[in-house]
Amino acid sequence: MYSYIFFDLDGTLTQSEFGILEGAKRALTHFGVDCSDTEKLKEFIGPPLYVSFHDNYGFSEEDTKEAIRIYREYYTEKGVYQAPLYDGIFALLSDLKKEGRKIMMATSKPYKMAITVAKNNEIFDLFDGIIGPGLDEKDSAKAVLIRKAMEALSLKENDRDRIVMIGDRFYDIEGAQEVGIDSIGVLYGYGSKEELTKAGATHLAEDVSALRKLLLD
Repeated sequence: MYSYIFFDLDGTLTQSEFGILEGAKRALTHFGVDCSDTEKLKEFIGPPLYVSFHDNYGFSEEDTKEAIRIYREYYTEKGVYQAPLYDGIFALLSDLKKEGRKIMMATSKPYKMAITVAKNNEIFDLFDGIIGPGLDEKDSAKAVLIRKAMEALSLKENDRDRIVMIGDRFYDIEGAQEVGIDSIGVLYGYGSKEELTKAGATHLAEDVSALRKLLLD
């Protein structure tokens, strides 16, 4: 049984493609990039924006900065509110809280935006803490976020066997492996079974019901 449960946000707690994809389209279109492939655009869900624009699309430092500005112009006004919870997530978080588990959010989404999403979905008070990078941070590796979550709970190295990281992309799984904790890859999000298995997920959960069984049964 895991006592400390760390959740990713986009694609794990929330179906966040609506606002993210629209923000990405606006930024990419500005630079003349073809946005007809919706599946490719879903690669924006999970990694930091800097990685998406600079590393995945090959934007220069200057263009990356401008692309992020255009993306956030839309996302902070509208997109951040277009991320509903997956069915069953609110009940799962509530029941974990009732059982006395410590619940943290460890997300690559900027901290202020993660707070807004959590409050808009009325789950903010269910978390013992929310960890996310600052708006000006270019990259915040998942392992770094997990370690910050551990520090926030005053957890030590010998507590690692009681911690689990839950996410839908390989970033979440690889981050957990780097820190030395278990992980659960959720298949209802935006990563594939192949991706999560290759990354080394300790467990896989096909849906929220399966995730619930892993955490509460």
